[in-house]
Amino acid sequence: MPTSISHHFQAQIQLIGINPYVLVPDDILEAIFEQAGKNKGPIPVKGKVNGKAYTQTLMKYAGYWRLYINLAMLDQSPKRIGELIQISIQFDPADRTLTAQGFFTTALEAHPEAKQVFESLSKSKQQELIRFFTFLKTEKSIKHNLERMLSFLHGNGRFMGRDKP
Repeated sequence: MPTSISHHFQAQIQLIGINPYVLVPDDILEAIFEQAGKNKGPIPVKGKVNGKAYTQTLMKYAGYWRLYINLAMLDQSPKRIGELIQISIQFDPADRTLTAQGFFTTALEAHPEAKQVFESLSKSKQQELIRFFTFLKTEKSIKHNLERMLSFLHGNGRFMGRDKP
C-alpha cells in the first residue's frame, strides 16, 4: 500500500439536512482512493481543519464524497455554513475496530435472540452500536440505553435513529 500523503485544500462549509460538510476535490479523492485501495464504502481519513487535528470517515452520499465537519472538528460548525476553511486530509490506515465493553457483551449474553440479531448486523453497524456506548458516562444512561438497544434488537422500536433490524 502506498504511503499516506497529506493533501491540503480550502473549502466552503455546506449543509445537507442538519450535517455540515465539505466536498473534497476530485484529484485528492483519487489519491486517497489509491492509498485506501478502494473507492467504495466508508474510507477512514485524518488531518486538520483550521489547524485542529481530526479523525473522520469519508462518506459517499447522494452521489458525492463528503467530509462531514462535526463539532469535535470545528467548534459551532452548524452555525458556520458558508465559511471557507483550511483542510488537510490523508488516508488513515490505522485499525479503528472497537472492542465492546463488558456490560455490553454481558447484556447480549443474557439475551441470546438479541445477540443473534447483533451478530447478523454488518460489521459497520456493530461498530456503530459499540461506539455509541463508549461515549456514555453514567450508569443511568448506560442502563437506559442498554434496555433501548435490547428492545431494538428484539425488533421493537427505533434506536440511534434506525428502524428495527
